Amino acid sequence: VQLVESGGGLVQPGGSLRLSCTASGFTFSMYAMGWYRQAPGSEREVVAAITSAGNLNMYADSAKDRFTISRDNAKNTVYLQMNSLKPEDTAVYYCVASVVAGSDYDEILEIIRGSIDYWGQGNQVTVSL
Repeated sequence: VQLVESGGGLVQPGGSLRLSCTASGFTFSMYAMGWYRQAPGSEREVVAAITSAGNLNMYADSAKDRFTISRDNAKNTVYLQMNSLKPEDTAVYYCVASVVAGSDYDEILEIIRGSIDYWGQGNQVTVSL
């Protein structure tokens, strides 16, 4: 099983980045997906989540109106489009997968609760001048 992330890096405040996470070794379409992040000295926190079918998503308050999560089940890939980036978005971003269990809301809740089956290796995003 692998979750391979890409797309991180250094960007100036106000800029944009798109993170990608390509999965292998499991049936991608049977998993809700999400993104967590961890800033230095802080706990890991959920950023966004999307159901296995891609029909429902959620965002942390810090990400609303700036970030967009999406997925392409044909490509086994989930994306996080990040716009209007701020220095406080600086963190290591992790792609996560949680097996489907229950309704769409249950899928999202599992991601939020940290009931995660697979984690990516992490991808550094730095927002700075």
